[in-house]
Amino acid sequence: MKIFITGVAGFLGSHLADAFLAQGHEVTGIDSLIGGYRDNVPEGVDFAQVDCNSLNAVRFLMEGSDVVYHTAATPHEGLSVFSPYDNAKNGYLACAAVFSAACAVKVERIVYTTSMARYGTNAVPFHEEMEPRPQDPYGIGKVAAEQLLRNLCSVHGVDYVIACPHNIYGPRQKYDDPFRNVASIFANMMLQGRQPFIYGDGEQKRCFSYVSDDIGPLCQMAIDPACSGQVINIGPDGEFVTIRQLAATVADLIGFDLHPIAMPDRPQEVRLANCSADKARRLLSYTPIVPLRQGLSTMIAWIRDRGTRPFEYHLPIEIVSDRTPKTWARRLF
Repeated sequence: MKIFITGVAGFLGSHLADAFLAQGHEVTGIDSLIGGYRDNVPEGVDFAQVDCNSLNAVRFLMEGSDVVYHTAATPHEGLSVFSPYDNAKNGYLACAAVFSAACAVKVERIVYTTSMARYGTNAVPFHEEMEPRPQDPYGIGKVAAEQLLRNLCSVHGVDYVIACPHNIYGPRQKYDDPFRNVASIFANMMLQGRQPFIYGDGEQKRCFSYVSDDIGPLCQMAIDPACSGQVINIGPDGEFVTIRQLAATVADLIGFDLHPIAMPDRPQEVRLANCSADKARRLLSYTPIVPLRQGLSTMIAWIRDRGTRPFEYHLPIEIVSDRTPKTWARRLF
């Protein structure tokens, strides 16, 4: 098949490209490099540095593709409360361009990676049948894009799958981004001998998914008829840990004397976020293999080998007020 991947220089997109190339497929990919590294792009990918919002260019490059994976986004939940326009431009509007191009060139299937932000304030564990209740602009945009995808695919006869990977971490993750990727932020700071910041009491709880555990199920979504029209959570529903526990584990693996710096809560942050993997187990035989401590150790080794980096404030903060986290407004990372 010919696979088209948006965000191919990013974390998830580059790992997907690797997997499809290894299976003998042709892979074309685009990335604006807002949230990825150029050297993430695997050798063998027909790559173009193109923004998803460049509709005509995307449509031209997508011609002849069988399956489109739309992984590109600026997945900054917390920042979206303070930069809703930029988040919508790189989120919902980018989705509209990609879905429009895919329908125009008549691809067979679109696999869209949404976010657990779609569930928002629902009770845990989150199930796919729950009504979405997003509580930040990023989650709102994801839900709107899902609705747009269903609408366009129904009209234009394109198949689709909505994948919901959550809290993926591992090598190739952007670790110099101060706005997202808590595990890699912790590692980058501690490897520099700096104390990490923790928002609120640190008792927010998450499950973290090592990237290799997600790739097989995501690749299966390209062809499996049982996935058609489905929303499917991808990620473990065990090892439900607090952010404070995550920081302690990273510190222990590095050998760092942890005394985190307390910061006020971030507005609209979901306190408990854990997705059920029952549907993925049933449809995709999903079985996570890499436990959290092992995955963090591998990620830390990758960052150490690549070299720590200063944090890059590469996205605008549109609304600066007394609610804006000081870590961002004052560039404390």
